[in-house]
Amino acid sequence: MVNKNLKDPTSPQWPEAAKTLLALMHAQGEVARLSEREQLFSTLLVSVNAVLWAFNWETRQVLYVSPAYERIFGRCADLLLSDYNQWRDSIYPDDLDYAERSLAKVLDTGAVEDREYRIIDGDGQVRWLSDKCFINRQAEPGQPLIIVGIAEDITEKKQMETELQRLATTDALTQSSNRRHFFDRANQEFELARQQGTPLSFLMLDIDDFKVINDTYGHQEGDNVLQHIADSGRAALRRGDLFGRIGGEEFAAVFPGCTPEMALQVAERLQREIQRLSFNHDGQTFGITVSQGLTSLTDEDETIDSLFARADAAMYQAKREGKNRIVTG
Repeated sequence: MVNKNLKDPTSPQWPEAAKTLLALMHAQGEVARLSEREQLFSTLLVSVNAVLWAFNWETRQVLYVSPAYERIFGRCADLLLSDYNQWRDSIYPDDLDYAERSLAKVLDTGAVEDREYRIIDGDGQVRWLSDKCFINRQAEPGQPLIIVGIAEDITEKKQMETELQRLATTDALTQSSNRRHFFDRANQEFELARQQGTPLSFLMLDIDDFKVINDTYGHQEGDNVLQHIADSGRAALRRGDLFGRIGGEEFAAVFPGCTPEMALQVAERLQREIQRLSFNHDGQTFGITVSQGLTSLTDEDETIDSLFARADAAMYQAKREGKNRIVTG
């Protein structure tokens, strides 16, 4: 029979060799489990599409950066670990000041979770990052101040937001501002002009006999005409002017800081641009004309709607007077 005491490792009768073997087996098990955890952690770091980083604030040294850095930034991690300026140099120039100020803000708040800025990757492409950072408030006195963070590539999200914004504010056919966006912007310029006492002019434009164009040449040719009108508007107007399609064949423009005399010159330039347009459909060539109504801000105007109404009335007056002309009101 086996001595029961030999089953107890604490028994004095437990052979020393057996104790040593048991300790070795236990140690090997711990090493194996540790190795498994390290492999799992390493696999997770490689698979996560975000950059984990650690930064010594006092020495300005990047202490750690995860493998995703080289995928997202397209730059060598070893260079970053040896020179903090590699991070600064990768930031889009217009965003550098914000990126540095928001990083320093973590010293006061303990965490900054709303940082978004652009970088230029190793291929010269612009990418958007959401870069959250934190400091350890439990660090003992005398310990280095370490900031840790996670930087996520949100380029696709930003591109989607930009596209949604474009769809929400742009007329799909002419790529001009749609009615809602045009009047939102026009109202902003109106309020600014009233506050600053600066001039402002409002223009309405309608294509003459547009129904005849659609009936004669088809709606596809009518769409082509609308697109060329929008192109003419972009070519003739000044930088900072607003231009949009606000109805079927109606367009509008706002000229901030533009006196009535200057606004008339812009309208005349637009009229000439449109008169030069030439269209060809099944061998038939045709041109188009437009009627325009123009007005300017007065002390009595309280909303943008009053300018819109006067410009619209002036435009219909141009129609009644024979079309292809500009009437001021």
